[in-house]
Amino acid sequence: MLWNFYNVYLKKFPLYLIWRSPKIGVDLALFKAIEHGIIEIVTEIIRVNPAFLTQRLDFQKGILHAAICFRQEKVFNLIYAVGKWKGLMIIGYDEYKNNILHLAAMLAPPYRLAHFSGAALQMQKELQWYKEVESVVDPTFKLLVNDYGEKPSQLFTNSHKQLMEEAEKWIKEIANSCTVVGALIITIMFTVAFTVPGGNIQDNGYPIFLHEKAFKVFITADAVSLFAASTSVLKFLGVLTSRYAEEDFLESLPRKLIIGLSTLFFSIAAMMIAFCATLIIMLDGDLGLIIPTVLMASVPVAVFIFLQFPLLVEIFISTYGPGLFDRKMKYLFEKDRGSE
Repeated sequence: MLWNFYNVYLKKFPLYLIWRSPKIGVDLALFKAIEHGIIEIVTEIIRVNPAFLTQRLDFQKGILHAAICFRQEKVFNLIYAVGKWKGLMIIGYDEYKNNILHLAAMLAPPYRLAHFSGAALQMQKELQWYKEVESVVDPTFKLLVNDYGEKPSQLFTNSHKQLMEEAEKWIKEIANSCTVVGALIITIMFTVAFTVPGGNIQDNGYPIFLHEKAFKVFITADAVSLFAASTSVLKFLGVLTSRYAEEDFLESLPRKLIIGLSTLFFSIAAMMIAFCATLIIMLDGDLGLIIPTVLMASVPVAVFIFLQFPLLVEIFISTYGPGLFDRKMKYLFEKDRGSE
């Protein structure tokens, strides 16, 4: 891996510079490894010479500062594995008097944001980064201002203004589309509940196929679809009426999207089950017609899964998954462990 790193990155720079000053060569290798998230190289260099933990690589930025600027969470996780060096890694300013929390408040590089689907998830990741850095610094860092008179929170708001607008637009488009689908399902399933297959007995109004198993499946699926669609619409209405503050993108809005998309999926699946149960009743067990029709009825469910399920999974993992940061990372220096 070290040889590949040399071939890809270090060959771009004059070799005589590295030969004449080995320290510059190591600094360059370390900085490039941080920029591209090659944690193995960063770890090995630090193991050999722990002094690099406090080394200023570029514009007074240390390892931790560079990891935050490039949004390399694997490198940032080193803060949980360096023992007594942690405090020394946090201190420092860049040329504009930005502390480590200011750097977390800046907008991530576009190529790092592109790893996440949709502006809302990008905004969520930015908030997660800011909150994580905020949790490891002294509270006084939040009150310090840079050369432009900005506190970290003010810098975060200013630098993420456009991303906030894009995230709000992205979520509203999803909520509007899903609300329309959910409202149509509610209308259909509510109507179907009073126009049951086969009709009713005129004397007492009971459904003709009341005691058929397929009819019980139909009525159960109809109820599930109606209730799930209603829940979905209410959740998406909650999304549309949210205040869209910065904090809402961290958990509140993603949670509403998760519930809304999940219940919408169940409502579509239950609607198809109700349709198939109706066919079984009306066709009186004619498998030659039932099986092809059931297969065709599963196509809308499959299409919805293919289009929306990956997004649902990504939102769920991003909100309730293990997260970007590993606070249980093992210590780099076992001798420091007893002092923690």
